[in-house]
Amino acid sequence: MAGNSFGNFYKLTSFGESHGKAVGGVIEGVMPGIDIDLDFIQSELNRRRPGQSAITTPRDEKDKVEILSGVLDGKATGTPIGFLIWNADQRSKDYGNIKDVYRPSHADYTYQQKYGIRDHRGGGRSSARETIARVVAGAIAKLILKKYGVQINAYTSQVGTIKLEKSYAEMDLAKAEENIVRCPDDEVAGKMIAYIDQVRQDKDSVGGVITCVVKNAPVGLGEPVFDKFHAEMGKAMLGINAVKGFEYGMGFKASEMKGTAHNDEFYMDGDRVRTKTNRSGGVQGGITNGEDVYMNVAFKPIATILKEQNTVNKHGEEVATTVKGRHDPCVLPRAVPIVEAMAAMVMVDMIYLNKMYR
Repeated sequence: MAGNSFGNFYKLTSFGESHGKAVGGVIEGVMPGIDIDLDFIQSELNRRRPGQSAITTPRDEKDKVEILSGVLDGKATGTPIGFLIWNADQRSKDYGNIKDVYRPSHADYTYQQKYGIRDHRGGGRSSARETIARVVAGAIAKLILKKYGVQINAYTSQVGTIKLEKSYAEMDLAKAEENIVRCPDDEVAGKMIAYIDQVRQDKDSVGGVITCVVKNAPVGLGEPVFDKFHAEMGKAMLGINAVKGFEYGMGFKASEMKGTAHNDEFYMDGDRVRTKTNRSGGVQGGITNGEDVYMNVAFKPIATILKEQNTVNKHGEEVATTVKGRHDPCVLPRAVPIVEAMAAMVMVDMIYLNKMYR
């Protein structure tokens, strides 16, 4: 199976399935001497792990990371960093009734057609449990980004039709970690939490939007044609399970604007070139301009709902099916650290690439 590696200079290769023995990965491109703070890496995993609140799946996984190679006395040696997270609370029996059934909007049918075999236990490789590896690689990328002063913060900005109307610049994004839905506005967060809980009780699911902000991005990241900064960031975000859309800057709203309203005028801030507005989202011509990079990542309602649905089985018979197991009614709270992780990996990869010019 191809497509299990991400990045060029800073590269993650992940492995493992939802109901296999473990999930893990190999990270290449970590410069020797970088401090590898295991407590920080674990704290990032804790933000993603299941069972952390009443509005997430009750699957009980501690997601304790084990570093297998590439680290000595708390520092990267420059060799590949291998790591592992053991699966401990699988209930594969919950999936016995759908062994031969294609769950609506899942990867069951496409995996079966592509490979001629599929792991029906929790979706196997298509499960979002694979994103554990991304969070580990993203955490190490964040440790590298400290050297450059780059800060990355993501938060839940929309659940269903409940939308946070304030811009990121109007809020203290650190407050997102103060509630279980990870929205930096307490009032809006309360509405989101109540709605997700109602959806959970209705045995349904709901989608939404995560906003991600990159501060202190160096000027000059990204290539002008095929490896544009925003294109690489879009690829990273669209590779996350359940993501259906990506926009940066004004995004789709830019299509409704005139050039006079959208253009970012330049001015001098001391000896630094700045823009009076930032409708471009910190990227012009596919290259970062030094302003904040901000983006929206749209997530669909997860496909697993605990209601009877119509489908077909591998024999071509139309059947009704009901999914069992423990699932998130809304993926957004646990996806926030995943979005940050992918953004961090892109940033490190782009910084390394840019060293070719300096």
